[in-house]
Amino acid sequence: MKIKQGDLVVVTTGKDAGKTGKVTKVNKEKGRVTVEKVNIQKKHVKKSSKGPGQRIEREAPIHISNVMILCPKTKKPSRVGYRILENGKKERYAKVSGETLV
Repeated sequence: MKIKQGDLVVVTTGKDAGKTGKVTKVNKEKGRVTVEKVNIQKKHVKKSSKGPGQRIEREAPIHISNVMILCPKTKKPSRVGYRILENGKKERYAKVSGETLV
């Protein structure tokens, strides 16, 4: 999985296409990510002795194929590549500019 928690991503397809946000949760088994303020859904909570009934807005996960990482240099959507450094460490980089991803 090339997108990790904390990455800044842009949504490429769906009702929230064009929106950007930070990845808050990654589910590797299902191939889904949760992005801040993207794919907001309302959940109805029935009233109980603990509190009143209400509608809660929450972020639902979206498929990993529907997001692309934002290049830190150009601020454009980019694919993620890997390269091996001289010291043997592996790093991620944005393919648009070659900029290293943190």
